[in-house]
Amino acid sequence: MLVLGIETSCDETGVALYHGERGLLGHTLYTQATLHSPYGGVVPELASRDHIRRVLPLTRELMAQCGCSLDELSAIAYTQGPGLAGALLVGTAIGHGLAYALGLPALAVHHMEAHLLSPLLASPAPRFPFVALLASGGHTELVRVEGVGRYELLGETVDDAAGEAFDKTAKLLGLGYPGGPALAKLAEQGRPGRFRLPRPMRASGDLNFSFSGLKTAVLTLVRERPLEAAARADLAAEIEAAIVDVLAAKALAALDETGLTQLVVAGGVGANRSLRARLSADAPKRGGTVFYPAPELCTDNGAMIAFAAAKRLEQSSLIPQPSSLEFTVRPRWALESLASQPA
Repeated sequence: MLVLGIETSCDETGVALYHGERGLLGHTLYTQATLHSPYGGVVPELASRDHIRRVLPLTRELMAQCGCSLDELSAIAYTQGPGLAGALLVGTAIGHGLAYALGLPALAVHHMEAHLLSPLLASPAPRFPFVALLASGGHTELVRVEGVGRYELLGETVDDAAGEAFDKTAKLLGLGYPGGPALAKLAEQGRPGRFRLPRPMRASGDLNFSFSGLKTAVLTLVRERPLEAAARADLAAEIEAAIVDVLAAKALAALDETGLTQLVVAGGVGANRSLRARLSADAPKRGGTVFYPAPELCTDNGAMIAFAAAKRLEQSSLIPQPSSLEFTVRPRWALESLASQPA
C-alpha cells in the first residue's frame, strides 16, 4: 500500500509518500512565511493561490526523490478540514482530480487527527491508549485516544489557542511573522520573573484553556512604557513561561484524571523547546512518558496526512472506491465527530 498525502489547510504546502510496510518514504514542504510576513498574518486568498502553484511541482519532486511512479499509488489522501476554505479546496480538488485520473480512491483526512497520530511515526512510538495535547495556531485540545478514530475530548480552549497567543503577543513586541518561533528565540535571551503575567485557568479545576487574558496583560504592559531590548527579551521569556506553565499543568492533570501514563504532544506548539523540556522533566515524576513527533513534523505537513490515511485503510472493513469528481471541504470539523465514522 502506497499513499500520497497532500496538505493545504493553511499556509504550508506539504506532500508525502507513506508505504504500509516500508514506512515514510519521503516528504517535502513549502512554507509561505515569506509571502505572508509583510501582512503580519495569513492572507487566505494569497495562501490559496500559492498552494495552486506548489502542489504539483512538489509532488513531481517527491516522486522523483523516492523513485516512485504514479501507477504505484494505492490511494491519494488530502486534508478535508478544518482549515481555510480556499486553501482546503486546492488540495481537495487536486487530490480528487489525480485520484479520478488514476482510478484510485481519494481519502479525506481530518487535519487534527493527522496531528494527533503523527507521533506514531517516531521511534519509540506510543501505544494506545494515550492522552494527546494538540497545540497549534488554531487549536488547543486535550484528547483521550483509545485507537484510530476513537477519541474523547477532555478539554479545549475557550478563546485563543496557544499558538495564537504566541503569535499575537509576538506582534505586540514588534516581532516578525510567524510570531511563535520569533518569540521563543527572543525568550532565550531573557529571563522570566521580571514581569509577572497571569496563568489563565491553570487552577480552574477542569481541563479547559484560555489565553486571551494573557494577551490582554501583555498589551497593557507594552502600552504602559516603551521597553528596551533587555526588557523585551525578559517579557518574551515570561510570555513563553506562562503558556508553558498552563499547557504542562493541564496535560499532566489529564494524565492524573484518566489514569493513563502516556502523553503525546503534537501541533506546531509541540516543537517549542521549553514545553518539551518541562513535560519531559515533570511527566516521569508522575510515572508518565511523553512522546513527540520530529520537530519538522510538528508543523502542518503531508507526512501526517498520508500516515493518517494509511492507518484508516489498515483498520477499515470497507473497500475504498475509486474517486468521483464530487467533493467538499470542511473548514469547521469537530474531532470528536470522527468517533461516529468507521475507522
